[in-house]
Amino acid sequence: MATKDPSAVRNLAVVGHGGAGKTSLCEAMLFNAKVTTRLNRVNEGNSVLDFSAEEIDRQSSISSSIATFSWKGKALYFVDSPGYTNFLADTKGVLSGVDSALVLVSAISGVKVETERVWAFADEYGIPRVVFVNKMDRERADFRKAVEDVESTLNIRALLMQLPIGKEASFKGVVDLLTMEAFEYKDGSSGTGAKLSEIPAGLLDEAKSFREKLVESAVETDDELMERYLEGGDVSPDELLAGIARGTVNRDFVPVYCGAATPNVGVDLLMDGLAAFLPSPAEAAARKPIRGVDPKTEEEVIREASPDAPFSAQVFKTIVDPFTGKLSLFRVWSGVLRSDTVVLNPRLGEKERLGNFLSLIGKDQKPVKEVGVGEIAAVAKLKNTQTGDTLCEDKAPIRFAPIVFPDPVISYAVEPKAKGDEDKLSNALQRMCEEEPTLKVERHEETLELIVSVMGMVQMEVILAILKRKFGVEVNLKEPKVPYKETIRSKVEVQGKYKKQSGGRGQYGDVWIRFEPLPKGSGFEFADKVVGGVVPRQYIPAVEKGLVEAIRKGPLAGFPLVDVKATLYDGSYHTVDSSEMAFKVAASMALKKGCLEARPVLLEPIMKMYVTIPDDFVGGVMSDLNSRRGKVLGVDARGKNQVISAHVPMSETLTYSATFRSITGGRGLFELEFDHYEELPAHLADKVVEAEKRAKGEGES
Repeated sequence: MATKDPSAVRNLAVVGHGGAGKTSLCEAMLFNAKVTTRLNRVNEGNSVLDFSAEEIDRQSSISSSIATFSWKGKALYFVDSPGYTNFLADTKGVLSGVDSALVLVSAISGVKVETERVWAFADEYGIPRVVFVNKMDRERADFRKAVEDVESTLNIRALLMQLPIGKEASFKGVVDLLTMEAFEYKDGSSGTGAKLSEIPAGLLDEAKSFREKLVESAVETDDELMERYLEGGDVSPDELLAGIARGTVNRDFVPVYCGAATPNVGVDLLMDGLAAFLPSPAEAAARKPIRGVDPKTEEEVIREASPDAPFSAQVFKTIVDPFTGKLSLFRVWSGVLRSDTVVLNPRLGEKERLGNFLSLIGKDQKPVKEVGVGEIAAVAKLKNTQTGDTLCEDKAPIRFAPIVFPDPVISYAVEPKAKGDEDKLSNALQRMCEEEPTLKVERHEETLELIVSVMGMVQMEVILAILKRKFGVEVNLKEPKVPYKETIRSKVEVQGKYKKQSGGRGQYGDVWIRFEPLPKGSGFEFADKVVGGVVPRQYIPAVEKGLVEAIRKGPLAGFPLVDVKATLYDGSYHTVDSSEMAFKVAASMALKKGCLEARPVLLEPIMKMYVTIPDDFVGGVMSDLNSRRGKVLGVDARGKNQVISAHVPMSETLTYSATFRSITGGRGLFELEFDHYEELPAHLADKVVEAEKRAKGEGES
């Protein structure tokens, strides 16, 4: 049943860098809440949330997974999200559909580039956060250093909720600064810590100091409470909890917990904090209103996070399986959705019938009759609804902003290993595109290759494994051809004359055409300046058509010809032998001849690259970019990292991913987007032309 009172609902994304222990923490929470009967572990391959063959094999999350549990009177819906760079788009989609986030930081490595990236996503959606410093039991774990890193790098005010008892292998529990009690965890299988009679003497003074800071931070959220506190009045436990919750929701500070997920140390106290301090849907909407637009008028619409408001929801993830079909995961923003309901998809202007809904815990599905405000559920077999689409009542339409996913950064040309599997491969990739928003598939019209673009090689490896396992298709990967183009640099006037006589009716077409360069991005222009009827009017469209067809393969190496103006200004015809075909051929002859005389050049695509890396790697990355003919545009500080922006030729980015990973040790990320075309240096252009001629059998034998 849906939770009719949204005040009891909490939904959150569990995020952080890859390897921070997010899935292990979620497994511990499920065990503590008695959703599972054993403490499942990622490294044992029995995780409830990392259940796909690829995740079990890699022992890491490659796709977000949903679960729910009840804790301290609250219904918590949480989404375990990937942390590795290649899969962060999935995490961004998840963050668009929740009210808060739990951010994991490793006590060993602190804040990493991926942590900053997911933190920025959370900033984009304006959601409050709680931080959990994990892996306190590991060698080189340092709680205070990790907290300092969180504060300085993420530019936040950390509110310590706990202090660790012990360090590394001797880590055994925490001091709860809320209650000023100590908890020791001897056996994680119990799910709770044993309360100690008193705080260890070595931590007492420090605990008192941080407890005072905690109280001061809490009372600052309420003027009346702060005034009473400054006058020496007491702050009750309920007032303290309310103050921390208020400051968390308003993002005045970020509560910080610590523990170790795998042995289940400190997880129960974290769960208490999530239930107590994260916002309900109504509290989240009070701070950040639920905004959309009326699809008919495009005027802003604001919805109340109430079961009495008109229904609205947004799909934030799609799961596609060749056997069970498509599952659309959605979050309800307002109203209550009941089974067997017809709703509107305002992007399409079409209606969808929703059957039964599914409550998910990993891959396990439980049917539910209705879904209320703030709840997360799945529905099967929606016809045309995609990730990011809104679902709403037809009589009260609203369209939420679509989810903007990052562009893929690396491309491959793919072909099936087995002949005859072309359609099978194409269909499989199209279905996978529904599930993976950053997977782009296109048939390149210039190179005729099937191009698959992804966020990185790891994602490509996963896609290959899924193609084989789910769809029975194996593929070969190739480096894609660079879509060069051709243009001219000077003006010429040439004649194109086609004359053929071989018995019977002949062929005759004669044109004089002026070719001249146009500014970048202009494409192709045709102008008719014929006077006196030297080229009859009925043949002029054929001249233009001949040129349009001919520019598809330029004279240098067969790449498309761009930024050229062709002006037909003279010619001649034969009353019997002239035809549209003759003038088409004459025009193409003129283009080939003219462009070869007009100083033709090759143009190469230039990409805009953004590289985010720690300071230590700036020199190495910039040196490598220079060796790739890159032009560094600027370097900006972002936390403890640097962001390099540069223009880099596409041909130099095709193999960049592996090199970048090698230079940075996997501690950075980069983004690519097409920017413009510019002239390819002559010595490189000669090599490209020769390679194309050899490929087409036109070179020397």
